[in-house]
Amino acid sequence: MHVLKLFDLTGKTAIVTGGGRGLGAQIAEGFAEAGANVVLCSRKVDACQEVASQLEERLGVKTLALACDISNPNDVNRVVEETLKRFGSIDILVNNSGATWGAPVAEMPLEAWQKVIDVNVTGTFLMSQAVGKVMIEQKSGKIINIASVAGLGGTDPRVMDTIGYNTSKGAVITFTKDLAVKWGPHNINVNAIAPGFFPTKMSKVLIEKGRNPILESTPLRRFGTDNDLKGVAVFLASEASSFMTGDVLVVDGGTHA
Repeated sequence: MHVLKLFDLTGKTAIVTGGGRGLGAQIAEGFAEAGANVVLCSRKVDACQEVASQLEERLGVKTLALACDISNPNDVNRVVEETLKRFGSIDILVNNSGATWGAPVAEMPLEAWQKVIDVNVTGTFLMSQAVGKVMIEQKSGKIINIASVAGLGGTDPRVMDTIGYNTSKGAVITFTKDLAVKWGPHNINVNAIAPGFFPTKMSKVLIEKGRNPILESTPLRRFGTDNDLKGVAVFLASEASSFMTGDVLVVDGGTHA
């Protein structure tokens, strides 16, 4: 197979949670540019609809925008049902929706901890479980979980005082590895991306507060751009990565090196 064909997603259907902004929108754009039909879902459906309309108009792919709280099983099941009704299959799932909360550990409210874990961990489980049932039936599928460099180890509290977020992303990494082992026999690839610092709505305050320390610890001396993640996501969603599963690709400008 020609190498460019390995990255072709024409005819594939991808669900991207949190696809209305930030990294989710960037990933959705990459999938659409590679030819995939894209389903965007989040609690803010208007943002998803805006991105979906732009992708359809610019790239000619088919899209669907749906409201979804990924920690709510009923919402998750509805997204799966609507996707199957519209496209007939689900080839790719990106678990990108996330939440964070900044507070010193001794002052972290329990409800804040529970919110972060519910979205980042339980939501990833619920979406993977619901979509995985379809992929098991199809005997194929690609699941990409968006982790974080914060899940690889401890972080300086002057930059990230986010114990719940860090813990949740560490859990996502372990979930990725275990699910890859469980579902490999069904021809389902499960991998994760651990981004470093990309300017998004969620990271805005962190970057403003810790800009200099972050850049000083990043060998490439810059933050991620609108083009730095989508190629990696297309790679993991395509045939180019068909012999990879249970892996975590770190995209952080070299911070972890």
